[in-house]
Amino acid sequence: MPVLHDIRITTDGACKGNPGPGGWAAILHRNGSEKVLTGAEAHTTNNRMEMTAALKALEALKKPSAVTLCTDSRYLMDGMTKWMAGWKRNGWRNASKEPVKNADLWMALDLAARPHSITWEWVRGHNGHPLNERADALANEAIANHLPAR
Repeated sequence: MPVLHDIRITTDGACKGNPGPGGWAAILHRNGSEKVLTGAEAHTTNNRMEMTAALKALEALKKPSAVTLCTDSRYLMDGMTKWMAGWKRNGWRNASKEPVKNADLWMALDLAARPHSITWEWVRGHNGHPLNERADALANEAIANHLPAR
């Protein structure tokens, strides 16, 4: 079995209006070092930004890793841990037989997660969790920094 690298990732997404301009942030920690990733989209939703933050963080990992992924998004966590297996079985249709929303990102997340052993950790957003608060601030900064002025 390959050696897994221990990584802690904290992610968040933000949106000014929903839909509207959005930003995402991921903070990766490994062996005392830190890497911050951010980005933005001109027209998106908060859920898509939450998902994009996790996706970009997982895609940034170069080797299979033991990941603890901390998020304040139940949608992201439940999608990855509870709903995805059923969606895949049902041809990316939900329990109502309708196409899964954000299927493009769910499929990409499924692929990006495969090499890793991921423990999902939920924290209440805007509740004083230091890394979640920092990820939220970075996601909001990304909206202003990555998008052209109106």
